[in-house]
Amino acid sequence: MTFSIVAWDPTAPSGPNWGVAVASKFLAAGAVVPWARAGAGALATQAYANLDYGPEGLGRLAGGEDAADVVAALTDADEGRAERQLGIVDASGKAASYSGEACLEWAGGVVGEGFCCQGNILTGPDVVESMAEAFRATEGDLADRLLAALRAGDLAGGDRRGRQSAALLVVRDGGGYLGSSDVAVDLRVDDHSDPVAELDRILEVHGVLFPRPEELDWIEVDEALAVELRRRLEATGRDPGSGSEYDDGLRSALSEWMGIENLELRWSEEARIDRTVLDMLRRSTH
Repeated sequence: MTFSIVAWDPTAPSGPNWGVAVASKFLAAGAVVPWARAGAGALATQAYANLDYGPEGLGRLAGGEDAADVVAALTDADEGRAERQLGIVDASGKAASYSGEACLEWAGGVVGEGFCCQGNILTGPDVVESMAEAFRATEGDLADRLLAALRAGDLAGGDRRGRQSAALLVVRDGGGYLGSSDVAVDLRVDDHSDPVAELDRILEVHGVLFPRPEELDWIEVDEALAVELRRRLEATGRDPGSGSEYDDGLRSALSEWMGIENLELRWSEEARIDRTVLDMLRRSTH
């Protein structure tokens, strides 16, 4: 009922990332298929999905078992394994994929270096093959590469019953909001006529609101920019004070506006402003 990719990226500036992307003619596939834990690995459970595979599989991965051994342990103990499908990438990037012999056609997978793709009730093997090719060919962070693979699978035919949902999950140490968890990206489109395209749109919004530190583009606030910021913040109904200095009044008004717009992760205590924030303020004022 589903096609997915499970992968890792050991080269990210913020440290290793693990993730899953999935699409399906199934309501809210993101609530069922993707599982991941930083430092342990990631997995996708699908095709009459056994949800016990998620926590048990992550526990085994966290204990140091490799992907192939975890696949074998989970499926050997499952009387319904003939109808299951499973993809795993472990802590060191080794990948394994499993498709039970009773999965509905077309069903199968592709395993590559640091990733695996799998799907069932697909239009054909070109779906997972196109996903693998797109993942290998795409540059950028793991979320972008996972989504590129999902997009390629969708364009190749995807789930032969149609489209309904899609999801993207990426984890890394300290990757969550304000570093409070390992969940760097957790986006779902639960019911949509074009869920992969909608997931793409939501990921763009996520990138604005949850930037990585290396993505921030700082502009020093000189006198001319301070005057402009005051004028634009006044247009939003705030009182940033007067003058051409980046003083407490201006800093407070800018911080308040950014907080209302959910841009706090682009804030700096120094006399500077992120370019994306400045562009957004300029677009919203005259």
